[in-house]
Amino acid sequence: MVRDGYLYALALAVVAAILWGVTHSRSLVAIPVVLALFFLWFFRDPQRQIPTEPGAVVSPGDGVVTEAEWVELVSGHYLRVSIFLSVFDVHVNRCPVGGTVKHVELRPGKFLNAMKAESVLVNEQSLIAIDAGDYEVSFKQIAGLLARRIVCNLKPGDRVERGQRMGLIKFGSRVDVLMPAEAELRVKIGSRVRGGSSILAVVPESSKAMVA
Repeated sequence: MVRDGYLYALALAVVAAILWGVTHSRSLVAIPVVLALFFLWFFRDPQRQIPTEPGAVVSPGDGVVTEAEWVELVSGHYLRVSIFLSVFDVHVNRCPVGGTVKHVELRPGKFLNAMKAESVLVNEQSLIAIDAGDYEVSFKQIAGLLARRIVCNLKPGDRVERGQRMGLIKFGSRVDVLMPAEAELRVKIGSRVRGGSSILAVVPESSKAMVA
């Protein structure tokens, strides 16, 4: 359980107690009680079995794959996988690969529906790049229509493990992963994935590609 869940639930429990003391109305008290239970459920943080397959790039979050394609950018050719997290998904995010954090950047922006293509460019987001040794993997935490806060606990120079918890996005959102074009895709559009345990792709050991 993420600490935020307890804080929200405690605050709502206080509201419920005040309402009961003032009104003795079960229907009114039921509203903060139900919300408290929702927050406890929303901020759940289940244990995950982390894959040990060499070169595996795991999903940073729970959700549904909405894009899985090779893209051409100024810096080269890469494989990009996008995952949409609904309000019903676990929102704790995890590192897709192990290595050294090379770059962390928070970009303020809008709060468009995370399903929209332009959200990857204009929405509030954090960009993290991890040097995995022979290659680099970048990923984004992207705020959505309801998401109003991105939490990233990483900083440049940190050593991380594949599947390690690194933050969360509060309420519906999106995560994008950018990896070497040589990576062998293991998911398709519509696939449901779990943060830290679902393999998005596998980078061949011979790959020396770098993601800028």
